[in-house]
Amino acid sequence: MEQEEFTAGRGTYSLERSGLGHRFLDAWQDMRASTRRLLREKPGEARLILYVLASDMVFFMSWSLKTMVAPVAGVGPLISPDKVGLLMIGALMLRTAAMYLFSFLVYLSSTLAGGSGTWKDTRTGVFWGALVSAPFGLAAALISVGLGTLSPGWPILQEEWVALPVYWLGLIPFVWYISAGVAEAHKFRMTSPTFMAMSLIALGLTVATLIYGTGEMVG
Repeated sequence: MEQEEFTAGRGTYSLERSGLGHRFLDAWQDMRASTRRLLREKPGEARLILYVLASDMVFFMSWSLKTMVAPVAGVGPLISPDKVGLLMIGALMLRTAAMYLFSFLVYLSSTLAGGSGTWKDTRTGVFWGALVSAPFGLAAALISVGLGTLSPGWPILQEEWVALPVYWLGLIPFVWYISAGVAEAHKFRMTSPTFMAMSLIALGLTVATLIYGTGEMVG
């Protein structure tokens, strides 16, 4: 059987022999093509769970950095330093369960919209997109920490209109790569409608989180 190859960075690699780093480069260049190749491999459930757990750990590291090292005013109280242990449990257990539920809801919505993928196809696109976007979330956390470190000399960096967009910056690639993965899994012609729908959902969840956090602070 002929081995499929793809180009990532400056090299060309065999699909079955490629490492995770090469697959990341491939996905960052063309998420839909990367998802299509992954679907052809028919990954087992254990592999999909591994993708979710890996993204969970990066999620945990990102929020721990923003909370412990340099919390941003107005956002830091949502996750206090003494609750980092709970965050880790949430990242490894609750977030994993939430990703399964989320992928099922995406599957139902995509099917109603005319998609042809199965729930496993949807999970593959969602879980792979979550992992591929994870480094961007970590990078956003490091930028946020950098702003917090510089803020004593530059007070404007602690202003919410400066700090908050950077704080949530990792959400954009998270939504984009998952949208591309889902669009490919369901054979949608365009990615943008899926991205717009998921962006609205992500915005609603973010606003709800901020409102809930504000309520907790007031209470």
